Amino acid sequence: MMEHISVLLQESIDNLNINPDGIYVDCTLGRGGHSSEILKRLSDKGLLISIDRDDEAIEKSQKRLSEIKPNFKIIKGNFDNLKALLAIEGIFEVDGILYDLGVSSPQFDEDNRGFSYRFDGPLDMRMDQSQDLTAEKVVNTYDEKELANIIYQYGDEKFSKQIAREIVKSRPIKSTLQLVDVIKKALPQKVLKLPKHPAKKTFQALRVYVNGEMDALEKSLRQALDVIKPHGRICIITFQSQEEKIVSKIVKEATTSPQQQVLKNLPVEVDDDGTKFKLISKKPIKPSKDELEQNRRAHSSKLWVIEKK
Repeated sequence: MMEHISVLLQESIDNLNINPDGIYVDCTLGRGGHSSEILKRLSDKGLLISIDRDDEAIEKSQKRLSEIKPNFKIIKGNFDNLKALLAIEGIFEVDGILYDLGVSSPQFDEDNRGFSYRFDGPLDMRMDQSQDLTAEKVVNTYDEKELANIIYQYGDEKFSKQIAREIVKSRPIKSTLQLVDVIKKALPQKVLKLPKHPAKKTFQALRVYVNGEMDALEKSLRQALDVIKPHGRICIITFQSQEEKIVSKIVKEATTSPQQQVLKNLPVEVDDDGTKFKLISKKPIKPSKDELEQNRRAHSSKLWVIEKK
């Protein structure tokens, strides 16, 4: 099994601009890579809140974090309930929030979770094992048009209609490698010869849909804007175009105003341009050459950083 290496770790921790006595939220605990580095930088007065839906991730990270220091709390839940989860803890504003939207390596590498197109396993793909909807249910019960829409919308797969047609024709499909074979049947030879795995986009689409990832991301980011303190920062690591679209939209809304659009064309400088947030980096931060060489999963990652004024 491949060890999970946190992507853009140093860059995201540096950009959180951590106040040792502050309250920080890691909305995507995973295997605790980013949470560990935040916790190391907190004093005894500081607090780390980490959120995840995956029982296995919570169990492994609980052990890892407790070996650093005790002032952290792991909450099982979906980050689209960010404000409610914090309110239950009596917290209504925080100094920094981090999102690492990549699925952790152990989830990809464990065949029984159904995320991987490289190992045979059940068609599951649930991050929260207690939810009802699985990839198997989607693949075997949704109609052809619904499947094609999901595969196109969340996977950017231009052969979505052909894949959906082949899935419906091949039912029942019970395992990940069975689904891979079906996808390969639907694709032209020129695509099968490309270096990228032919099932990658379809698997991504199913995972995103099963876990409601895009809706949850938009809801959570809007709540993050509400709970962050002045001078607090929000850092978001994205891995694919759907995530980028949502993050880019919300970052743009938060950091620009109609007033600013007018002022930028005038030869005047104004202290207050009507926005509550500012961009820390004009363009998203990308991994270094060294990181790209050491961690192939860093290739599509980008770090977005905004600060409340």
